[in-house]
Amino acid sequence: MTPEQVLDLVREAIWLMVRIGGPVMLTAVVVGLAVSLLQALTQIQEMTLTFVPKVLAMSLALVLALPFMLGELRAFTEELFARIAVVGTSQE
Repeated sequence: MTPEQVLDLVREAIWLMVRIGGPVMLTAVVVGLAVSLLQALTQIQEMTLTFVPKVLAMSLALVLALPFMLGELRAFTEELFARIAVVGTSQE
């Protein structure tokens, strides 16, 4: 396997990680911003007020995005195994 192929594979893996983690992280940012705005407007500084809504929203986002995440991981894994098979047969 050439260094260019390795770099291409690493780049695809990083991009996959961003696509898979994006929906959950974006949900956490949006809910965190909304809760922070609510805290600033009401001057309530309770730590559980920030934690519980984020956990609930991220759990919901995870449940909703799970089919997409599994599909992306499956496709990447199949492509990775195909590349491993090609590399294994080309070295013989």
